[in-house]
Amino acid sequence: MDSLAAAPGTGPATSPLPVLRKPRPRAEFKDLPTDRTLVMGILNVTPDSFSDGGQHGTADSAISHGLRMFYAGADIVDVGGESTRPNAEPVSPEEEQARVLPVIEALVKAGALVSIDTTHASTAAAALDAGAAIINDISGLTVEPEMIELVAASKAPYILTHRRGNAATMDSLANYENLTQEVVQELTEVREKFYAAGVQPEQLIVDPGLGFAKNDQQNWELLRNVSALDALGHPVLVAASRKRFIGSLLKTSGKAAQPLERDHGTAAITAVVAANGAWAVRVHDVVANLDAVKVAALLRG
Repeated sequence: MDSLAAAPGTGPATSPLPVLRKPRPRAEFKDLPTDRTLVMGILNVTPDSFSDGGQHGTADSAISHGLRMFYAGADIVDVGGESTRPNAEPVSPEEEQARVLPVIEALVKAGALVSIDTTHASTAAAALDAGAAIINDISGLTVEPEMIELVAASKAPYILTHRRGNAATMDSLANYENLTQEVVQELTEVREKFYAAGVQPEQLIVDPGLGFAKNDQQNWELLRNVSALDALGHPVLVAASRKRFIGSLLKTSGKAAQPLERDHGTAAITAVVAANGAWAVRVHDVVANLDAVKVAALLRG
């Protein structure tokens, strides 16, 4: 008799019990593809992110969305528990960790390579302990000394983003005489702090910080000149997805396109920066942007 069939006198068979997947081997940074631009999926475990606030505010919904991105082909899933939009309310490290750690643990168990999107060294340390492999910190010029020490001690890859000020002040600090030159110079100055602490060059990835202390025109200018960051000698991450400068361009009836209406513009940016050799793009729509980087890789040969 089939073991799932009903025993005599017990009525019809019940549905089979779900099969529990065994944890996969932990994904490692060194195993990431090198033949195309990588796709980093954005997973906001927050109630107030500009593009999807509240959609994935619980651990269960965030895990489900993270797994969908992973199975759709995201090379990295970037998990954040604090909104980084202009004028966002700050979140304590304790609250941030309560949001992100269960999500990170579940995604790592499923085999995803996870980065932690945080400005807090204590959250980054807890995330690494939970299995995250990369620290994505948008602090820029205000990076915590403890974060620098953590990166040096952990040897973890670290994404160094250009930003002046914080969420409350950065919009007022978008004043440049030579935008691209100053972005490169300020990234170099922050990088020296990491080097002085013992961080190795191969640990660092640089991000021009689109939307952080830059207005619409400056974001487009920086994208046109993003190859200037190559002079720093590190991989370059471009994070343009659904940002307001795309919405300002893609107006409908005089109104800026809403965040969910900016995905086509995002994919266009992805195709261009991937064709020019960007290491990775950080995006909301994994499928469309993965298609874009594959096309760019083919055209690059």
